[in-house]
Amino acid sequence: MRNWWKTRRARMRADRGDLELFYAGVVVIAFLLIGLVIDGGLALDRMSNADYVAQQAARAGAQQVDPARAITGEAIVIDPGAAQAAARSYLAAEGIDGDVQVSGNGLNLSVTVHDTHRPIFMSLLGIGEMSITGHGESILLHEAEG
Repeated sequence: MRNWWKTRRARMRADRGDLELFYAGVVVIAFLLIGLVIDGGLALDRMSNADYVAQQAARAGAQQVDPARAITGEAIVIDPGAAQAAARSYLAAEGIDGDVQVSGNGLNLSVTVHDTHRPIFMSLLGIGEMSITGHGESILLHEAEG
C-alpha cells in the first residue's frame, strides 16, 4: 500500500503546472471572444442609431413644405432652406454631424450622418476609432394638381 502511495505522489509532483498554461490560454481566448462580441454589438448599435438619427432628421426636414407654392396649388415641394435648417437642427440636438441635400425638384431630402465608435476591448489590441455613417431619405409622394 505504501509503494502505491509513493508512486502516486511521485506522479502528482511530475504533473504539477502542466494544465495551468492550457487554462491561461483558454482564458485569454475567451476574453478576446467576449470582447469581440461586446465591441461588435456596440458598433452595430451605433450603426443602427446613425441610420435612425439620419432618417428622423430627413423626416423633420421633409415637413418643411414651401408654403408659397403649396398655397397657390402650383406644387407641394420641400422648401430647401427651411428643410436643411430643420434637419441640421435635429442633428445638432442629437449631437451628430451630418450632410443634408434637397434634390429631385424639391421632392427628395437625403441626410447622411457621420459618427465614430471607440471600441473598448479591441482598443487593447491597437484598433482605434471606427467611423460610422448613417443614411436617411424622405420622398414627397403627393403633388398638388394645378
